[in-house]
Amino acid sequence: MGEAAAADPPAPAVETPRGHVAPPMPWRTRLAVLAAGYVTDATRRADGTVNRRLLGVLDKGVPASDTPRNGVASRDITIGPAHSVRARLFYPSAGAAAAAVALPVVVFFHGGGFAYLSASSPAYDAACRRIARYATAAVLSVDYRRAPEHKFPAAYDDGLAALRFLDDPANHPHPIQLDAARCYLAGDSAGGNIAHHVARRYALSPSSFRNVRLAGLVAIQPFFGGEERTAAELRLAGAPIVNVPRTDWMWRAFLPAGSDRNHEACSPDAAAAGLGEAPEFPPVTVVVGGYDPLQDWQRRYCEAMRREGKEVRVLEYPEAIHAFYVFPEFPEAKDLMLRIKEVVAGGGE
Repeated sequence: MGEAAAADPPAPAVETPRGHVAPPMPWRTRLAVLAAGYVTDATRRADGTVNRRLLGVLDKGVPASDTPRNGVASRDITIGPAHSVRARLFYPSAGAAAAAVALPVVVFFHGGGFAYLSASSPAYDAACRRIARYATAAVLSVDYRRAPEHKFPAAYDDGLAALRFLDDPANHPHPIQLDAARCYLAGDSAGGNIAHHVARRYALSPSSFRNVRLAGLVAIQPFFGGEERTAAELRLAGAPIVNVPRTDWMWRAFLPAGSDRNHEACSPDAAAAGLGEAPEFPPVTVVVGGYDPLQDWQRRYCEAMRREGKEVRVLEYPEAIHAFYVFPEFPEAKDLMLRIKEVVAGGGE
């Protein structure tokens, strides 16, 4: 694992061993990884819809808990009444209740190709608890509307609704104190894409917020793409979690009808365009995995953001698959939690 400083050029592509599409892993982890891919394939219908009933069985959500689990409590709240948008708020029980300290807030967007999973999915419930515990922060995990029922820009609208919710102190659930002036956006895969576009909307109109100030953005293996196939997508055909047929379907499900993958939601160049005129866009930490087929698009995103004059730090994990950090048995998962802790402690610097 290596780290590139903000002023450095993007790290070079990591060449995986010929014929290898995943690192060695314990058999239990391998089964869990295979199951994650199976859920998306088994619930995707030929007509382009998702079998939500079956998905609810295969990805049965876990309830929120006011009783702390591993030192972190949670509760479900409504953040966007117009569309009944929900979110799960995680908070370190000692920091919020006992010490009555105003906590920094990480607004988190789960992965799943814009179409799958939720804030209550077991993997994301556990991951957000770890973020809250390591970073000593509140984590607001947004249960944004999913494609294909809700295409672009619904997920981005819901993310912005989360910032509007935080902007009004009257919305903050008693007795938890949230410091909206120390707000971070984070997400993995499609959630990393959403986090970027929510930050973009904020930065293009910061005066519309009274209290929210974005201090940093953590994009964990963000989901971007384009019309061509990259070297990593070809080299890592058959990789776990993410592959070209799945991502092609996900973009068709999310993008407006008739759009191609040069759309602003998908193209890293289009996503970054114009941000040189948006000084309120926060510093970005981009996580890249050596066994992730999406890594070339993530590096293009870093390049595009730097061309716009934005501060970008790259965290390279050469042995990491896509979504590695939701599997805590990977050593890289703990390391990433420590890096997120550093981002929050450093105010995004």
